Amino acid sequence: MDQRQPIFNVPGVVLGLLVSFVVVHLLRWALPAEDGAWLTAALAFIPARETGLADDLPGGRIAAVTSFITHQFVHGDLAHLGINSAWLLAFGTPVARRTDAARFVVFFLLAGTAGALLYLAVNGAVVILVVGASGAISGLMGAAFRFLFRSLGDGGPMGLARASSTPLMPLAETLQDRRILMAIAGWTLINVLLAWGAVGLTEAAGIAWEAHLGGFYAGLLLYGFFDRPPPPEDDAAGAE
Repeated sequence: MDQRQPIFNVPGVVLGLLVSFVVVHLLRWALPAEDGAWLTAALAFIPARETGLADDLPGGRIAAVTSFITHQFVHGDLAHLGINSAWLLAFGTPVARRTDAARFVVFFLLAGTAGALLYLAVNGAVVILVVGASGAISGLMGAAFRFLFRSLGDGGPMGLARASSTPLMPLAETLQDRRILMAIAGWTLINVLLAWGAVGLTEAAGIAWEAHLGGFYAGLLLYGFFDRPPPPEDDAAGAE
């Protein structure tokens, strides 16, 4: 039997996203400063594009649509890229192991789009460049809440090894689980503190907390439509 293991014990779709983040970052870095700035603005989500200023901004009206997706692949600096990559590995890996690649990508982009929409709803027509995959990754966190807590309950820390086959919690059960409600409240509170500008703790002005919450709640509420159905039970298992 071939006992060889893959070099990266990470789902291919997650690695693909990580590579795309790096490629976009390197492309922006390699371009002349003016061209790099234009490309960044064309890819970034700028709320003012959605309220009549699209023609005055890089990318024009096309970017008013595409930037809901493209902003998720742009990161401000290496620290931003590194942090989001680490969180994608942490939450993307368990979700991808129970979701086929196509559904995973659609879910990822949907959560990121939800984050951008909440940012737009809260802030209105501001000329601010919103970049990064934080909203989409927060959506993966919300999705993971639907099965990781059940895995822990079924087998403690060792139960996490079976997270890919743990049945998904129904949404009603999820919203009644005290552990999950506490985790949801904690994540929401952290972002509310960012909204109030906890300057002594973080550079709050540079964090799109609205995108975090929009993506997170979209992931929590919608992941049931993307989860892989549990494998059918072995009919022979119940035979007497």
